Amino acid sequence: MDGCFHCGESVPNGPHFQLEVHGTQQPFCCPGCLAVAETIIDCGLGSYYQHRSAPAPKADAVPDALKLLQHYDLAEIQQDFVIDKDNLKEAQLSITGISCAACAWLIERHLSRLPGVVLIQVNTTTERARVRWDEQTTTLSQVLSGFGAIGYQARPFQPHQQEQAYNKSVKAYLLRMGVAGIASMQVMMVAIALYEDLFPNTDAGLVNYFRWISLWLCVPVMGYSALPFYRNAWRGLQNRTLNMDLPVSMAMIFAFVASVYATVTNTGDVYYECVSMFAFLLLTGRFLEMRAKRRASETTANLTLLVPMLARVETEQGELEVAAKTLQPEQVVLVAPGSQIPADAQIIDGSTSIDESMLTGEHLPVLRHAGDTVFAGTTNIESPLRLKVLRNLADARVSEILRAQDDALAEKPKVAILADQLSRYFVAALLVVTLGTYLVWLQLDSAKAFWVMLSVLVATCPCALSLATPTALTVATSRLSRSGVLVRRAHVLDTLPKVTRMVFDKTGTLTRGEIALSHTTLYGALDEASVLAIAAALEAQSEHPIARAFSAHRNMGLVVTNRKNQVGRGVTGVIDGICWRLGSGAWLAPNKETADLSVYLANDDGLVARFSLSDPLRDEAQALINACREQGIKTTILTGDSSGQAEIVAQTLGVDKLVKHASPDDKLAYLRECDKAGEICLMVGDGINDAPVLAGAHVSFAMAGGTDIAKSSADAIMLADDLRHILTARHVSARCRAVIKQNFSWAIGYNLIILPLAATGHVSPWFAMVGMSVSSLIVMTNSLRLSRL
Repeated sequence: MDGCFHCGESVPNGPHFQLEVHGTQQPFCCPGCLAVAETIIDCGLGSYYQHRSAPAPKADAVPDALKLLQHYDLAEIQQDFVIDKDNLKEAQLSITGISCAACAWLIERHLSRLPGVVLIQVNTTTERARVRWDEQTTTLSQVLSGFGAIGYQARPFQPHQQEQAYNKSVKAYLLRMGVAGIASMQVMMVAIALYEDLFPNTDAGLVNYFRWISLWLCVPVMGYSALPFYRNAWRGLQNRTLNMDLPVSMAMIFAFVASVYATVTNTGDVYYECVSMFAFLLLTGRFLEMRAKRRASETTANLTLLVPMLARVETEQGELEVAAKTLQPEQVVLVAPGSQIPADAQIIDGSTSIDESMLTGEHLPVLRHAGDTVFAGTTNIESPLRLKVLRNLADARVSEILRAQDDALAEKPKVAILADQLSRYFVAALLVVTLGTYLVWLQLDSAKAFWVMLSVLVATCPCALSLATPTALTVATSRLSRSGVLVRRAHVLDTLPKVTRMVFDKTGTLTRGEIALSHTTLYGALDEASVLAIAAALEAQSEHPIARAFSAHRNMGLVVTNRKNQVGRGVTGVIDGICWRLGSGAWLAPNKETADLSVYLANDDGLVARFSLSDPLRDEAQALINACREQGIKTTILTGDSSGQAEIVAQTLGVDKLVKHASPDDKLAYLRECDKAGEICLMVGDGINDAPVLAGAHVSFAMAGGTDIAKSSADAIMLADDLRHILTARHVSARCRAVIKQNFSWAIGYNLIILPLAATGHVSPWFAMVGMSVSSLIVMTNSLRLSRL
């Protein structure tokens, strides 16, 4: 391309702006175009330059502070992470600089005040935010600038970039930890000489010399290693909020300043070793906390990493390898055995086994044939496939799962909101108690007042309290995702253990929703094969579920003429000059009707055959009902079916109550009656008619094969049609509640014990530092146990 690689305009003489794109140095006309190109390449969207049909518009010169952010307003960059929702724009953002629940509260409060921002939800565990804005009022760059205004950096969430950012954070923490650790060891060696109990006759000049050495060894710790704590504390003060780093920073600064004063004046005691070791322990705790958060959130983030980067597209010129994210509907892609499927697609040619464990949690491969739908990120095991792309990667099932999971994590249940508020008030109370302790000890023993105050400040830092809930919720949600349950709303984990009644739709939920022929009764001279062939011919053009039960028996030699549908009855037609009727017993055999589902075949001479049909129960349905009975949970079948089939299913499974011939309004009315009776109901359904009741239940599950409206109305979705996932979800949610209670008990109990000990002078600053760090690690480790259920 002649001219600027980005916009196509001529490149002026003078300083040249260049960037390596796909291994070749490319020229740019100005810093603006160069910066835009850098952003596109850094976002992993370099394929844009390969597939664009025209040069991009010239990038206008803007202030440096806004230049990079304004690139995110470009449509070619937004296509990979911005979705349209209710006429608004929505994106998931990665945030750097979050240290506690107060940070999330600050971000939410500040961003919600910006014009055009409709929704902002922050998750401290995953360090992500969901933001929704009106593009007619504001732009994404202005939203991102809003984060920067209060000291945080936010960028669109991209799994590959998230990995790079995480690795960068790990290196930074390791370097700060290294400086603090080495300084701590050196200061401790020097500090031994200052312990009067060990060396009472040490020369005063030598003692002062060792103090100065300790001071200079401690300076890198205070000036570099501890910087993250100061920044977070100052950010909170600027925005008139209290966070956990405020008491931490105060403790370190007070101890250091007091020690410097003692060194300069050659009076009192110094605690450089305590300051250095405190910083090292805090950094170690934050590092382990960061690793734990990574483990808690990596399950959903890694879903999109399973989608291959490249795809083989079939074109008129032959096969072409392109970026998977650029695939468009109707394109034809080829997938080799052992390769991952690059997009949600329909099989055109080929039959194979597909490993769908990353979506459903089921590790046994499933057989897929031509016409079946396969999903991005799943693995083709056996045979080559030719696929037709159904939707963009941004709308693929794996992307929907990730968005729904983020929605669930962003939605805070009452216990999480209470924990956030409690931690903020706790910091305020801690500062008041600390000041009170100092004033009291000034009267009792002024020499100890400062160090007792320092112990109280450190020992009672509410790190563990603020981590108690979000870590457990995140780990539990990720655990359910691996088991094939997609939690869409956070209250699911809180409500499931309280359920007292499970309500099921029948068809497609407890049953397979596939009508099958179970028995044929003959009334005339024709054999079974002949009557089945006649019935199949009559139903050949019908899409009714009953018609599919006869599809395997079609005889192409039978030609039907004068076919007519008899609404509410069945179908008639002429075959070889004989008029045949296939339909309900009420129409053709009112005296032979039975409770089971049957259709009859008759001609002008009378009945010829009766076909008994059934909707087979799911293999796991009986086990689920039995488990409910053992756990004391009542069960109800709530169905619109008015046939005798409903009674058969209810009796076979042994459910407590059957409500049949129920309209959507009737179903909702039944749930309201249960609510008035004090029952907590879980509703399981799959159809459009189940949508109102799914939305109205205390908690609801939609089947994997259910309609889109049912899935969007439900609180959780089973990614495989296996009812046992409900029991798994209930077990994990019960354990999650238990873990949250344990975390709260530990965090509050620890503070109740350590506070009076520290306030009465029985806990040294050194022990307080260790206790606070260990308390936070215990909470994180306890939450991570949920991932092993």
